[in-house]
This record gives sequence, C-alpha cells and structure tokens, in this order.
Amino acid sequence: MKDCEYSQISTHSSSPMESPHKKKKIAARRKWEVFPGRNKFFCNGRIMMARQTGVFYLTLVLILVTSGLFFAFDCPYLAVKITPAIPAVAGILFFFVMGTLLRTSFSDPGVLPRATPDEAADLERQIDIANGTSSGGYRPPPRTKEVIINGQTVKLKYCFTCKIFRPPRASHCSLCDNCVERFDHHCPWVGNCVGKRNYRFFYMFILSLSFLTVFIFAFVITHVILRSQQTGFLNALKDSPASVLEAVVCFFSVWSIVGLSGFHTYLISSNQTTNEDIKGSWSNKRGKENYNPYSYGNIFTNCCVALCGPISPSLIDRRGYIQPDTPQPAAPSSGITMYGATQSQSDMCDQDQCIQSTKFVLQAAATPLLQSEPSLTSDELHLPGKPGLGTPTPASHWARPRPPSMPNLAEATLADVMPGKMSTWATSS
Repeated sequence: MKDCEYSQISTHSSSPMESPHKKKKIAARRKWEVFPGRNKFFCNGRIMMARQTGVFYLTLVLILVTSGLFFAFDCPYLAVKITPAIPAVAGILFFFVMGTLLRTSFSDPGVLPRATPDEAADLERQIDIANGTSSGGYRPPPRTKEVIINGQTVKLKYCFTCKIFRPPRASHCSLCDNCVERFDHHCPWVGNCVGKRNYRFFYMFILSLSFLTVFIFAFVITHVILRSQQTGFLNALKDSPASVLEAVVCFFSVWSIVGLSGFHTYLISSNQTTNEDIKGSWSNKRGKENYNPYSYGNIFTNCCVALCGPISPSLIDRRGYIQPDTPQPAAPSSGITMYGATQSQSDMCDQDQCIQSTKFVLQAAATPLLQSEPSLTSDELHLPGKPGLGTPTPASHWARPRPPSMPNLAEATLADVMPGKMSTWATSS
C-alpha cells in the first residue's frame, strides 16, 4: 500500500481573477525633491542650502583647523603658565561660533513660495483689464505697485520668475533663484542666503567669530612671547610652528571679520538691510523727505526687534508629501488677484505640489509688518479677517495698474475653501 503524500497548499498562489502583472507601488515623493529653486537638501529636506557650497566648506576648514591647532598646541602651555580659564573660554566661543554658523547655513532664510499656473493666468488677465488692453496684443505693463508705510512710499516689484508681487523688503536671489523675505544678501561663506529667518544667527556668527579670532590671535602672541623669554624668539618659533600658522590666519582674517561685524551692527541699529544700504533706498541724497519707515527711531528698540523678536515659520512646506491625484484648485471667478506663471498645468504638476497659494503667503508676509515692524498706514497689507492685498485703496496709496474693484481676500478665500458652509451660514443668518 502506497503512502499518501500531502503537499502544502500555498495561500499566495495567484488566482485566475488576479492580473499576472501587479502594479508596483509608487513611493510618495516629498516636495523638496521637486523644489523649483536652485537649492540642495539633506536629511530628507531638513537641511536647506545653496548649490554653491565650496566657500562654505572653506569656512569650516579655516575655523576647525585654526581652533584645533590652538587647542592642541597653545592651550596646554597657556593653561599651566597663566590660567585654565583660557581653554574654557575658547571652547565656549568655538561651540557658539559653530552652532550659529550651522544654524545660518542649514535653515530656510525666508523663501517665498512661487505662484501656481492658475494664479499666474489670473494675474495676467487682471493686468490686461487694468491696462485696458487685449490679451492678444503686445503690452509693456507696469510691474510695480506702491504702498504707504509710515508715510513713506514703498514699491512692490513684480518677480517674473516667481510670478508674484514681492512683499516690502523682499528681493530675488539670482544664485538661489528664490524670492527671500527681508533679503539681506547672499553669503557664499555660509553657503546660503541671509534673510528674515536666519539674519540674527548670521549676525551672532560673525560677532562671535570676531571675538574668537581676536582671542586666539592675542593668546597665540602671548604664547610666543612667553616662550621667547625663555629660549629666544627664533627658538620659540621653531618650538611652536603651529602658533605661527594660527597668527598668520588670524591676522589676515580679523580685519574683514571685525569690519563686517561693525557694519552689520550699524545696520541692525538703524533697522536696515545690506540690500537697502547698498542701493541707498533711505539715503538723504534722494530727498529731504526720504527716510527709513522701518526704523523705530531708537537704537535699543531696533536691536531688540532684530535679535530678540519671534522667528516666523517657514512658508515652504519642503518636507510635505506630493499628492499626485490631488486636483488643482480652480481659479476663482470673483476676480481675486493671483500671481502666476505661463506654463501649462500638466508641465507643472509636480512643482505645483511644492508651491503654496501665494494669496496666503502675502497675508503671512504682511503679519510681521503689523506686529514687529512699525504699523502700516496703508490698507494694503493686513492680517486675515481685515482687508487684504486685493482691497481697493485710495489712489495716493497704490500706483496703477489696479483692478477696478477688488474683493476682500480673506472672505474670498473662505468662500473658495468652504463654499457649502458659507452658503449654509448665509441661509441661517
């Protein structure tokens, strides 16, 4: 009699109803992977830098090598001959310098999101209507608007790359290809733009680096002098060649670092940016009535606002996930000002996911001007719930072109987001 053999039935065998070729799951992509600016991202989007980072690595090498030689060859001798407090103070300064440098280099400087294609098309149509021209003909439209801030006229310039009217004090960085809020300058030494969200860390970096450079230079000279008293000057240089290298590096760098710290101290005390100072935006040469509308008129208050004020959140959701099946929001028919592009929606589907709606961005960008900056006398920039950027204003406040009538941005936004609820509330009221 034959033995009965049992074979195990596989529960994972394919049935006739199943397709032989299973679809592969597409991994969800994050928005930083399709970010339109010229930036590099690390640690899954947590670190954001410019693409040109060669000078930044040179900065790191100079600081690490100079400080390392000082700790290895000078501090042991100085701690015995003078006081152990010298290496302790040098260590505190070194860690503070490195912390502020990395914080400046790895953070979002205040990049403004670009407009979506629907916003772009809406804005172009609105400029056509304001200029009284047809969409098919050539027109050189004025790409500036004007707002009144503390009695001073400030121009809002249109960015052809980001397709937005930049908020006050914002500018477009040609290296990073981004509009940056309260743009100061692009610093290759830190490998990033310096703007609203990282300016205080940049200032603390150059200020602490000035102290560290002067500290190392002074005690390296002290080390050489003490050794020369015992063995002679030439023998002292032979005994500590690292001290010679440190002294040379510190001597040639201390002048530029201390000068840069003094220049930015002046900018902070007057509440200016490097971009504004170079252009002479608030210089008296432009007229006796020209003044800085952002200054509080008090050096102490200006410094407190720049160094101790709250840090605004990032406006770009670079670590958010792209939703490939999410439909694009339709352009509102109420005539709200949008900020746009000329590319088709199908070509921009990935980038649109990493771009937030600009009508919210300009409201958020206007918030610090109302809270931490001097109050605006214009009705152009307000918090949500008040008249927004699209609200009609007197002719003295805005330069043409502007639409004949502009609805309230906050109300139109709520109507676009929750049309059903808005109609229910209207019925019940």
